[in-house]
Amino acid sequence: MLRRSLLLATSALIAAPILAHAQALSFAPVPFAADDAARRQVLASESVTLDGQVHAIGYHAFARSGDAHGDHRFGALVTRSGATITDAQGHPDLSSSADFTSLIQANGRLYSITHFENRPGAMYLSELAQAPDGTLTMIATAPIDFSGLNGLWVPCAGSVTPWNTHLGSEEYPADARQIAEAQQLSDIDGYAFDMVRYEGIDPASLDLATFRAAYRPYRYGSPIEVTIDEGGTATPVRHHAMGRIAVELASVMPDQRTAYISDDGSNVGLFRFVADRAGDLSAGQLYAARWIQTSAEGAGAATLAWVDLGHADDASVRAAVEAGVGFDDLFDTAAMAEDGTCPAGFLASNAETRAECLRVRDGMDMLASRLETRRYASMMGATTEFRKMEGITYNPEANTLCLAMSEVSKGMEDAASQDRGGRNDIRLEKNGCGAVYALTLDAGYVATALTTLVAGIPAQYGDDTPMAGNTCDIDAIANPDNLTYLPGHDTLIIGEDSGSGHRNDVIWSMNLTSGALTRIFSTPYGAETTSPYWYPDVGGHGYLMAVVQHPYGESDEDQLRDPAEARAYVGYIGPFPALN
Repeated sequence: MLRRSLLLATSALIAAPILAHAQALSFAPVPFAADDAARRQVLASESVTLDGQVHAIGYHAFARSGDAHGDHRFGALVTRSGATITDAQGHPDLSSSADFTSLIQANGRLYSITHFENRPGAMYLSELAQAPDGTLTMIATAPIDFSGLNGLWVPCAGSVTPWNTHLGSEEYPADARQIAEAQQLSDIDGYAFDMVRYEGIDPASLDLATFRAAYRPYRYGSPIEVTIDEGGTATPVRHHAMGRIAVELASVMPDQRTAYISDDGSNVGLFRFVADRAGDLSAGQLYAARWIQTSAEGAGAATLAWVDLGHADDASVRAAVEAGVGFDDLFDTAAMAEDGTCPAGFLASNAETRAECLRVRDGMDMLASRLETRRYASMMGATTEFRKMEGITYNPEANTLCLAMSEVSKGMEDAASQDRGGRNDIRLEKNGCGAVYALTLDAGYVATALTTLVAGIPAQYGDDTPMAGNTCDIDAIANPDNLTYLPGHDTLIIGEDSGSGHRNDVIWSMNLTSGALTRIFSTPYGAETTSPYWYPDVGGHGYLMAVVQHPYGESDEDQLRDPAEARAYVGYIGPFPALN
């Protein structure tokens, strides 16, 4: 049994920073979008200066959602049979929710894989052509077949593994307890209902029995690895061994065994997976972080301990899921007392934004740890109080991990209501503008401590100013989302997913020595920046991927004038000279 097996990450084997000459790199700044014309555009740095030499760059979208290539339209959502999903009027469902887009070199060709963050989700495999000047053009695209995995659920961010595979995600899995206990369809959060379209079912005609038959919640919510074979076929695998949470992304460390997994939402956790074998994520040990606070200044600081959640492999978990294991097979439940305590034999959980008393049934710890990972981690003593945990990136020079928190709020606040059933480990002042943390790693890539690297600054602007509508300082970050690091250049890239924080979401370049922030990308009304990811050398050129998700779709919908402008942009800032 794994009850309360808390492993303190206090190793004295602290890795020395990698000493490397950081080349001076700076971007031409993009001005704040101060008027209506600027707020409708995609704006990007026009040049980058590297060791005193200026190089022309810019933003290049090699695709917009809905683009036709042969028999396929980029971003069309499909059923299990591969048919395009249509709306009530028979129009194809063309997603504008493009998210992480990778660049993968295989078979002497260049490919990209793009997530579409929907229910059902989609990933598109596209072949790209690279011109001598580095310009990329999409020449073919097609949806990846997920029928062997019973579809894809809300793919969000991602990464590229050290062995050159695409590592995607599945965010916001449904609450399996809610589905198990429902007496009628209205007892269930309707967020999951659209997923039945994958099976060719109209959500408007759902009843409870039909929904339960079509949708098994434990199938979804894990990292997805995609390999491109010699024939150019993309094959996805769902890594149940890495747990089931609201996966923002998983990022594999240079040892090719350790992966950090961020968990989006409220009352969530931070997870670390250690694979049995390098380059193989199908089996391994899972850990969850415990925050031991050392400072409440800014966005806080803490040492980190790691709770061992045990070992599992993909095949064993998937077999149980397909055999129909449910919440009631994993847990007994009991009522929680007003003081947050549980009856004898039960353990408290404050995960899933609810306070619960749970007891793992005999022999079910392995499955509970992988199918109800957040609940199980909370029961075992890990911290499940984080709010809106987002991107991860590794800084090899400092041997640190950078982690974005889009908001410091709710469970992260002191004595917040969502701490009932937990320990109130995180006790901070609210900062709705969010923060980026730096996690110190030891020689084994175990995070031992966490400090605030940069935080957003709440602000108030008058209605009669160009800054009206922004609740975070326009010259600071707001609601940081995805991150990437430029090795050898001391530069962290921070993308935003901001609503009222910044009216127009941007991407920042941050010099880690000086702390200086430079705005390098600005998106249209209602859009989100997704997929900033650095590729230092692809065919002799560097690329900073940048995707514009759902323009006019998250706010300012009333500003849309031409429906074509609501399509997502998938592309890159660059091309750069190769920067190895």
